[in-house]
Amino acid sequence: MKPRVLIFGTLLGLQGLLGWYMVKSGLEEKSEYQRDPKVSHYRLAAHLGTALVFYSLLLWSGFTHLMPPSQIENSRQIMKFRKYTHMTKGLVFLTALSGALVAGLDAGLVYNSWPLMADRWIPTDILSQSPKWKNFFENATTVQFDHRLLGELVFCAATGLWVYSRRLPLSGRTRLAVNCLFGATVLQVVLGITTLLLYVPKPLAASHQSGALTVLSIAIWLSHEMKLLKRI
Repeated sequence: MKPRVLIFGTLLGLQGLLGWYMVKSGLEEKSEYQRDPKVSHYRLAAHLGTALVFYSLLLWSGFTHLMPPSQIENSRQIMKFRKYTHMTKGLVFLTALSGALVAGLDAGLVYNSWPLMADRWIPTDILSQSPKWKNFFENATTVQFDHRLLGELVFCAATGLWVYSRRLPLSGRTRLAVNCLFGATVLQVVLGITTLLLYVPKPLAASHQSGALTVLSIAIWLSHEMKLLKRI
């Protein structure tokens, strides 16, 4: 328990420092073209990333103490299902992190159509900056495109996980977690598309962010349900 408390305390301190560092970027002198103070999207993503890691560790610890994992009969199919679950969980985390870049760059306002972006699958300005790698972090078009793509991959992963789970002898609670993950992912995708089409109203944007945390929480829950499985 002591190492865990030390880790949590360190992460909490780091989160506070990153929060100050992020806010500081918004208090620095802004350009003449910038109407309102704006924090660095890099610092925003770092702040959100540490918050998600801190939250995930706390949630995992809470599940361990309050809701011990279910007993599931092990098999190669179950082990493959667990691997897919971990991959989906990581993809959800990455998608949420990319959402911070979208928010920091106001990238949700550059192409407000779906599924196409200005009548194209791939917009013409997706690699307009030089060097090319900067587009993935500083080009609002590319950042929105990446977030769309990641969201669609999460939807496909959650759907595939749900379909694959139908043939497995899972415990009742594990099956509930799979169903909740699929349902929450569908709602999150619908919410994200609606937010985009309506030009990112703040209530919907906040709900979309909360939805990301909900999907991540359920993915962690599902992963925890298979904690006792051993490699075969």
